[in-house]
Amino acid sequence: MSVEEGNAALIRLFHVHRHFHATRALTDVTLDIYRNEFLFVTGASGAGKTTLLKLLYRGEVASQGQILVDGMNLARIPRRQIHLLRRKFGIIFQDYKLIPTRTVYDNVALVLEAAGRKPSYIRKKVNSVLRTVGMENRHNALPPSLSGGEQQRVAVARAVVGDPTIVLADEPTGSLDTESAGLIMNFLKTFHTRGATVVVATHDRELIRSIPGRIIYLQEGRLTGAPTV
Repeated sequence: MSVEEGNAALIRLFHVHRHFHATRALTDVTLDIYRNEFLFVTGASGAGKTTLLKLLYRGEVASQGQILVDGMNLARIPRRQIHLLRRKFGIIFQDYKLIPTRTVYDNVALVLEAAGRKPSYIRKKVNSVLRTVGMENRHNALPPSLSGGEQQRVAVARAVVGDPTIVLADEPTGSLDTESAGLIMNFLKTFHTRGATVVVATHDRELIRSIPGRIIYLQEGRLTGAPTV
């Protein structure tokens, strides 16, 4: 049975446009993303993949159309409540976005500290997630001392430590070697099997072949037919 059958959409986009002055980043995108789905968003560089992901967590605001996330209409969320929306998301960036002066442990713990969790819970949870991504022995290291693959593993740990409903990964393996890329995708698959909805933006066809999932294709900001992978 496909993920769509008997499964309500967790994220819904209705005729969404995103314009930057004269540039059309997204044009008339209508899309449902289902609970516990593994979805690939693919297309050439500049096709609108990153813009689409940013719209989902209100990193950017749609110029036109509606976006619903778990029943929340993003156009109607007051600015003071955006943090409640973002707690539903774990976000993985291609360039890691770790704080270079904070340890591996602190980079991951910050998510739970911001949510007001107790120190005892934070210690247990962070150590557990770092074990899952194979970084339990580097918790006192600073990010600049780590390899790219290790930094991305920390970024994955940070993204999932708060048990998000949705994990967004924007070209998560774009700067990694093949072995490190495989590890990152296996981690994403692990968290997907634990119940997360995972959305991966990538132009890497080999990556798409590595994990079963639905594929959508963006071309110059428009959804088109799925590519041959």
